[in-house]
This record gives sequence, C-alpha cells and structure tokens, in this order.
Amino acid sequence: MDRLDSMTVFLAAVETGSLSAAGRKLSMPLATVSRKVNELESHLKARLLTRSTRHLKLTDAGRDYVIACKRILDEVDEAERMVSGEYSAPKGDLTITAPLVLGRLHVLPVVTEFLKEYADIDVRLILADRIAGLLEDHIDLAVRVGELPDSSLKSTRIGNIRRVVCASPDYFAKHGIPKTPDDLSAFECITFDGLMSPQSWNFNVEKKRVAIPIHSRLCVNTAEAAIDAAIEGLGITRVLSYQIDSAVRAGTLAVALSEYESAAVPVSLVYSKQRRLPLKLRVFIDFASPRLRKRLS
Repeated sequence: MDRLDSMTVFLAAVETGSLSAAGRKLSMPLATVSRKVNELESHLKARLLTRSTRHLKLTDAGRDYVIACKRILDEVDEAERMVSGEYSAPKGDLTITAPLVLGRLHVLPVVTEFLKEYADIDVRLILADRIAGLLEDHIDLAVRVGELPDSSLKSTRIGNIRRVVCASPDYFAKHGIPKTPDDLSAFECITFDGLMSPQSWNFNVEKKRVAIPIHSRLCVNTAEAAIDAAIEGLGITRVLSYQIDSAVRAGTLAVALSEYESAAVPVSLVYSKQRRLPLKLRVFIDFASPRLRKRLS
C-alpha cells in the first residue's frame, strides 16, 4: 500500500464529502477510492469514516488522522518544492483565481505582463464569481473582494472598490444629473437581476443606510450588459467602480451621487500560510501587488 497515496485519497473523500466525489476529483474509479480507504483503515486498525448512502462522517480517530495527514502531506509537498528548485528559482505552475469581471479587466493584464518576465512559470487563471477553496481546489492564490473572515489564510490588501451610480454624459445632458438619491425616482434605471433590487437602491444618507425607490426600465443579468445599455443612453445604472474605469476615462460614462456611495470594499490577494512561500508565488505577489494597487486605486 502506498500510504501517501492513500492519505491523499482519504483527504479528498473528507473534503468532497463522499467517495464518489473524491473519485471524480482525483479522476479515479469509485472502486479504487473505496479500496484505498479500506486499506488505510486496515493498516491503522481503526475506523476513520462512517459511511451512509448520502455522506461520510469522520470518527474521532478520523478527525485526528485528518490533521496528521494534512501536516504530513504539506511537509512532503514542501520537501518536493525545495528539491525541485522552487525555493531557489522562480519556476513551476501557479494557479490563481479571481472574480470574473475583475479578473478579465485587471488581473489578466497583470498576469500577461508577469508571464513575459518569468519564462519558467506557467499560470492557470480561473475566473469565476464563486469562492473557491484554496486547499480543496489546489489554488495558490485568490483575488478576493470584501472583508475577509479570520482564517488560517494570509492576505495582502491591493485596493478598494466602490459601488457607483453612472450614466452617459448625453443622458445626463438631456435629463439632468441627480443631486441626491431621492432624485432617482424621476430617472430611468438599469438594474441587475438577482444582484440588486429592481425596486430600490441603498445609499448612505446622513450616516444612515436608506433604501431609495427607483424605476427599473431594464433589468439584466451581467454588469457588461448594464454598462453597455448605460453607454447607449438608456438610463442610469449602478456598478462596481473598476467595471467602468475605462468607460469613465473614455468619456462614455459619467459618475453621479459620489458623496452618497456606500463604504469602499477591500480587495485582497489571499494565499495559504506556509513556513516558506514557494518563490514562484512570492515573486508573483511582489510583481502583482503594486500593479493591481495602481489599477484599483
């Protein structure tokens, strides 16, 4: 029995919640996953998991063993990185995840620039709006928007974003510019299906969070669609500041009601705590942080 391999399979089963899910994650037949877990339990002479038709549950021995497995496999990974030269030269594969639009507009250009300077590093960039688990999804670094909960992860703040109200200059010239949130009732608005209410927007008014009724002329399901409609002069929309940076610079969108914006939301680079960061990750953090701060300032 390959104990390290069996530990990896056991951890995958625990992290995914079932043997079949572990098999899919590892591209391994279910029968092989079940056999490896059984062999591990036989070797240890202890039951690690209780199985049902729907899920797995760790035994007391299993909970202790999970902690030991993670520590052992982390140490093996670190030893392999050291031997392969990841600590002496920046090389290897780097997996990064970021929100879809933020990643396309700001992270991808920085990654492209990084790859031109570091020929021995390959990057896998995953753009998705779901929160991926660094350990479970084998991700080296994540770009996260929002306040970070206390965790075992490390983070580097790279900027702040705001939710802004905007429309085309032509629309504002024709209909006027709202001076206070209450003025929005007289304007046509473009809203997001599922991401914001089509009936009201929240603003900070006299240090209180107030819901302001709006008329949603168009409801869409992507930021790009809302921005395009606003540029075409259909009405006023509300998006994240980084999503309209280029349009504001180009003069196709203008911002209103800035003094009533909600508090800025932080953007951070997040990565696992390690006794010694692989050089490929260290150089990317050092390279990307100032460039992303400049983009998100």
